[in-house]
Amino acid sequence: MPPLQTIGSYETKTHLADLLRQVRAGQGFTITQRGEPVADLLPTGSGIRRAGVQAAARMRQFMQDAPPLPATPFDLRQLMDEGRD
Repeated sequence: MPPLQTIGSYETKTHLADLLRQVRAGQGFTITQRGEPVADLLPTGSGIRRAGVQAAARMRQFMQDAPPLPATPFDLRQLMDEGRD
């Protein structure tokens, strides 16, 4: 899906029929009020896909930022037990 275009609430109300045609074609919009995002207008079902894509991107970033595992073998059971109170 292409990146979301930002559109004001007044323009959304004024051009809703045209926006819905664009949404049907795959375009999404972030609707704002006074410059603050308040809603996304997306094709049906795309919100779930977008959430999945965002979750995957967060996981990739987490994996890049996480410290590397030690090169020496470690006892997973011992590490799990150390984390318990």
